[in-house]
Amino acid sequence: MNQLLELIRKKSAAQVLREFAELQKLSWPLAATNYEGLKTVKEKQFQFDGFQVKVQFNPERMRSSAAKVDKQSIAERKCFLCIDNRPAEQDAIAFGNQFLILVNPFPIFNTHFTISCNSHIDQRFIPNVRSLLELARAMEGFTVFYNGPECGASAPDHLHFQAGENGFMPIGDEFDRLKSSARKLFSGSTADVWAFDNYLRKMISVETNSMEVALKIIGIYYTHFQAMQPEKMEPMMNALCTFSGGKWTIHLFPRKLHRPRQFFAEGNDQLLISPASVDFGGVFITPRKVDFDKITIKDIEDIYNQVSLNPDAFQELTEKIRQDLNRILI
Repeated sequence: MNQLLELIRKKSAAQVLREFAELQKLSWPLAATNYEGLKTVKEKQFQFDGFQVKVQFNPERMRSSAAKVDKQSIAERKCFLCIDNRPAEQDAIAFGNQFLILVNPFPIFNTHFTISCNSHIDQRFIPNVRSLLELARAMEGFTVFYNGPECGASAPDHLHFQAGENGFMPIGDEFDRLKSSARKLFSGSTADVWAFDNYLRKMISVETNSMEVALKIIGIYYTHFQAMQPEKMEPMMNALCTFSGGKWTIHLFPRKLHRPRQFFAEGNDQLLISPASVDFGGVFITPRKVDFDKITIKDIEDIYNQVSLNPDAFQELTEKIRQDLNRILI
């Protein structure tokens, strides 16, 4: 089994990973069929003030969007990320001793990976955030993302990240333009931190050239957010991370709800949408055409509003983060 860090000494990570994905399509009929199917996936866009949200109709994502993640359902099924239960055709590139990079056979991106832990341990953010940053640095050209155990992870019992090529989610193009009007929480020689109040979803963004500083900032965020949701196994959140030009860009999305009321509605009121990191990056995934056809701009606003932290709680959280950042990092 090849190691990614060895492979990228001779080629770029983007080239290595795309070649790996192409080889998997040649040897794995399910992956080949589903990636070919992306060519006919339908997409539409909704324009907001200075940014957009895309909606993708992708029927192969039904198993993820509608996944049962209650304790009983998890206990009754085999873990599809454990090596003994994965398809024989699914090959891997190792990342260190802890993770395997796998082609996701039910893609959203044209090149879509699941990065699975070798051990069957629970999905948790803080104990593994250094690995997220290391993966983003090694997989330059890709966005690495984390879905919390109550925020879109369809395998909350098995630690994993996902990754897709940069440029697919609108947030990648919008961030540099929108951060000028965001609230600045901190500015220093090694890092800048912003809070986004008017991006439909609530977002805290970090740019830094230091892994240790990134870990401190994320730790401050996590500590204060965990105190606001003490009953949770971990505070409800999603995260996106990229590395380019010697620095990390990290987007953190604090949440208050897993799925909106539309997910549980019946009849014409139902929209089978279960927001996760990609949705927070600006691409709503709809596995049913009826939902793709009928979703409106008001639905998108309402769903983000339901699942995102409310304004008062976000203001409280970001003020505590601002105080700590300016006390600890200066």
